[in-house]
Amino acid sequence: MARKANSQDSGPKKKTIYTIKLTDEQMDKLDALLQARGWFEHNVDHSRFGYKWENVNVVAYKSGKLVVQGKKTEDFVQDVLEAEITYEPLMGYEEFHNPEWFEPHAGLDESGKGDFFGPLITCTVIADEFAVRTWMDAGIKDSKRISSDRAIKILAKSIRETKGIVIKHAWAGMPKYNEMYNKFGRNVNKLLAWFHARALTDALEQKHVTWGLLDQFSKQPLVQRQLKVKKFDLKMRPKAEEDPVVAAASIMARAEYVRQMEKLSEKAGMELPKGASATVKAVAREIISKHGPEALPLYAKMHFKTANEVLSS
Repeated sequence: MARKANSQDSGPKKKTIYTIKLTDEQMDKLDALLQARGWFEHNVDHSRFGYKWENVNVVAYKSGKLVVQGKKTEDFVQDVLEAEITYEPLMGYEEFHNPEWFEPHAGLDESGKGDFFGPLITCTVIADEFAVRTWMDAGIKDSKRISSDRAIKILAKSIRETKGIVIKHAWAGMPKYNEMYNKFGRNVNKLLAWFHARALTDALEQKHVTWGLLDQFSKQPLVQRQLKVKKFDLKMRPKAEEDPVVAAASIMARAEYVRQMEKLSEKAGMELPKGASATVKAVAREIISKHGPEALPLYAKMHFKTANEVLSS
């Protein structure tokens, strides 16, 4: 005789990972609480503290991020973190606090803007409630919180395989980028807005939604001025990556940037570092030494002051 299904069989899948930003005071309070209760301490690189207990692993990072993992993640968050540290019920109330996250909409973000080497990549992701819930269960967050290229690639693969979504990128190779920068009045934000508008337009042609959210990079509505799409409202605000669809766009933009940097590194015959540090300058000088100053625009954004510094040294 077949067993009857009960209500637990079709219940929502429990979260096994949860991240939250805590204040220094909240971090100290949680540290003291877990220590007093006899939790097992363990060391994690770049962390303030780490504790383990039955089916729960808690790590607090110096950035202020707290990560909870394990089968009893939900129990810990609701019974300890929310009840005794933050005094704010958030887990399970995402739809109450942010109902717009679960509407079909577009998310826009970019990667590479602050990196001397490699292109400026924009990405638009269009997703619905199913995708958002899938990504939230997987703990997908903004790419700026993820330092590992390997982790970015894994998350990007997970996003790409989600049913019913649209992903579109826009960017230009380095010689073309440097040429376009000059054509846009040597204004990187105007060029960035053009890339965003292009990726968004391509995405909306494949699947139209009525609104989208942009991680704001300018007080002026630069992307909106470039758009020629009817019946679409593009909103923008700082820290828009709290929206899971914008977070997905952030990850996909960074994953494409990482991929293009790997190709450029292979072409240069050396690993091109990210950012604009002293290491970046050293590599730029090595490129000039090996291939001549005319080679630098093949790999770098020439409007960075780094370019003038290495070319004049």
